[in-house]
Amino acid sequence: MSSDLSVKVVATNRRAAFDYHLEDRYEAGLVLNGGEIKSVRAGKLDLRDAFVVVRNGEAWLLNMHIAPYAMATGFNKPNNERRERKLLLRKKEIAELVRGIDQKGHTVVATRVYLKKGRAKIEIALAKGKRQYDKRQTIAKRDAQRDIERASRAQ
Repeated sequence: MSSDLSVKVVATNRRAAFDYHLEDRYEAGLVLNGGEIKSVRAGKLDLRDAFVVVRNGEAWLLNMHIAPYAMATGFNKPNNERRERKLLLRKKEIAELVRGIDQKGHTVVATRVYLKKGRAKIEIALAKGKRQYDKRQTIAKRDAQRDIERASRAQ
């Protein structure tokens, strides 16, 4: 029995693969409040600017936007959409992230959010920033692949 059947991808950060060379990937749990899980299940979140920092041996996710759930009461405070959210990782994984972040040009970005067995999980990746010429190469490869596919369909 495969566990892939119980995974539902909610959001992906396609921009991360364009802006960074993604290296090591980690799965982390997300600490959410109140109606945030309902918004996550509905796909009302944005990962574009999300990144991870490590403070006092704990990993924190910053700049992930989760829209307030309209039917929730109590926890929906104004300007709470981009609050810092704690990530649930093992100490060993956090230590690996710290070692990676200490290298020049490296950061940790959020790549996708998914539901696994009913729990919200986030995939984060240790990433090295791409230079402008790397981005141009990526665009050129993508355009060449698109032209090849068009030519093969035309025949």
